[in-house]
Amino acid sequence: MRLIVEGRCGKARGMEKLITDVAIIGAGPAGLFAVFECGMLKMSCVLIDALGETGGQCAALYPEKPIYDIPAHPGIEASELIARLEQQIAPFAPQKLLGQRVETCTGSQGDFTLTTSLGNTIHAKAVIVAAGAGAFGPNRPPLEGLPAYEATGAVQYYVKRREALRGKRVVIAGGGDSAVDWALALNGIAKSIHVIHRRPKFRAAPESAAQLDAAAARGEIDMVIPYQLHALHGAKGVLEAVEVADLDGATRKIPADVLLPFFGLSMELGPLADWAFELARHHVVVNPARMESTMPGIFGVGDIVTYPGKLKLILQGFAEAAVAAHAIHPIVYPDVALHFEYSTSKGVPT
Repeated sequence: MRLIVEGRCGKARGMEKLITDVAIIGAGPAGLFAVFECGMLKMSCVLIDALGETGGQCAALYPEKPIYDIPAHPGIEASELIARLEQQIAPFAPQKLLGQRVETCTGSQGDFTLTTSLGNTIHAKAVIVAAGAGAFGPNRPPLEGLPAYEATGAVQYYVKRREALRGKRVVIAGGGDSAVDWALALNGIAKSIHVIHRRPKFRAAPESAAQLDAAAARGEIDMVIPYQLHALHGAKGVLEAVEVADLDGATRKIPADVLLPFFGLSMELGPLADWAFELARHHVVVNPARMESTMPGIFGVGDIVTYPGKLKLILQGFAEAAVAAHAIHPIVYPDVALHFEYSTSKGVPT
């Protein structure tokens, strides 16, 4: 395992030159676990992420949201999952280049050169793309005066702390998992919750939708259906009411302190879209037997990749990271035969 840093000037200023075995683009759950799997095979890693912290969407979008499909955890908050992954990779001490994105990737398998938006250069033998949804951002509703309310937090697209909404009159717009999950999560915390959707049926997990219906039947959550957002009312970024309209154009006002519009994320690959590997609907096409893209030496794991049978689950991203690491080993150690061993047998290398 090797990681060499030359000309260290600090992360904020950039201008570092790093030599590593594997460059991992994206520090979400799949990217973090890829560090562990590479480390177990004695390969060094550099993590690069456009966000200023590790965790990807788990940290940026829903740190307090519980996740129920992580093995051995009946329920774990997203922020706790990231903390556990950080603890797991700590023995391998990966270099982290955060708050910057990869701009270019040149070279070929065994000798790649990557540059970042802060001027750092990484030389790596292989690359793992674990960029999740890419450079993601919310789909904003077309409402007049929206930026002023965004600036004060009266309109929020992500909930980082449920307690920040305690005692608030909350209006949630959307019909997917995020809208349903946050309506349930804020029940009992917010002073009132109104859920706005254009149709009675929600595109959410059936059990969650059933819980929402039950909460509405108990009078804990008000369902505003079929309506859609029409206007915001207030002054100087202080929200007073959300105006909604039905399909016939009739309007009504809902008293509100905070609007949470959940209309999904816009996915932007950024410079990755110009790389030479094959893409399908903004996803990197990989061979699932190796998790390798159509560019030899560049691999992909997590939500950014696609292949027949792909499921966008964190646990599948974990498995993909293991497959990619084993496929990369012969690139980093071409003259060393890899004998598969269980972690319980070999422990964690130092």
